[in-house]
Amino acid sequence: MKKYTYTESKDTRSGFGAGLLEAGQKNENVVALCADLIGSLKMNDFIKAFPERFFQIGIAEANMMGIAAGLTIGGKIPFTGTFANFSTGRVYDQIRQSIAYSGKNVKICASHAGLTLGEDGATHQILEDIGLMKMLPGMTVINPCDYNQTKAATIALVEHEGPVYLRFGRPVVPNFTPADQKFEIGKAIMLNEGTDVTIVATGHLVWEAIQAGEELEKLGISAEIINIHTIKPLDDEAILKSVTKTGCIVTAEEHNRLGGLGDSVAQLLAKQLPTPQEYVAVDDSFGESGTPAQLMEKYGLNAANIVNAVRKVITRK
Repeated sequence: MKKYTYTESKDTRSGFGAGLLEAGQKNENVVALCADLIGSLKMNDFIKAFPERFFQIGIAEANMMGIAAGLTIGGKIPFTGTFANFSTGRVYDQIRQSIAYSGKNVKICASHAGLTLGEDGATHQILEDIGLMKMLPGMTVINPCDYNQTKAATIALVEHEGPVYLRFGRPVVPNFTPADQKFEIGKAIMLNEGTDVTIVATGHLVWEAIQAGEELEKLGISAEIINIHTIKPLDDEAILKSVTKTGCIVTAEEHNRLGGLGDSVAQLLAKQLPTPQEYVAVDDSFGESGTPAQLMEKYGLNAANIVNAVRKVITRK
């Protein structure tokens, strides 16, 4: 198996901040809006470079979405910034009516997603946001895995026409993808070719999948590992090609088992290629307060759980 290494750990929200600055440098129509969380979203550098292109809306997320939709009418490319919980659940009606329904070119950028925002607890830990966003017609949903990929994804959004939900996190995580990567929306990335099982992972679970693959190799199990950074549109071709070879699949995500990547994959396979599948995801529950590592372990979102899911799904072939 190819070994993936990293020299540092960095937070994906800082990748967003760096990408936003570069996006602003590349296109004068890029503007940014924030709901009183500039530091948390790492938007400071953009504000210093382009103060006239930044709008501090305050704790008024619904207004922020409406303003962003309006800015697109004048040709601006607005990037909104707040926590994932406030970027989706709190403002779902505004996103549906003002952005998705009319196909507005708004980039909804959501930090502190999943369980790994940690000690803020269940009220801030949204585990259903991918489901909420992917159900909206025309909405692209992206969940990158590390700092470099989040930066690349943010920059790529400038050239994409239409509403996008970009999801990233709070904690420092291994940064292992190339700094000069080309980010292609809707195009999965093969991390390791294998023959016995397909593992498709998204977000913070991609690194856990890589670690699981190395453990599986020691057990004599050859795992094909795919980074699904774009959940909608899903790379159907990559998934179908892989499971045709391996005959079974494990999906891994920092999200509720209901409505996330796993369900998108299951829907694809049910229609085109019925295949044994196991989920590594939060099992229909809210989170709680704790460190990111404690929560990932308690809710079964680590390499050990991926290994267990693989051993189970292989028996179902």
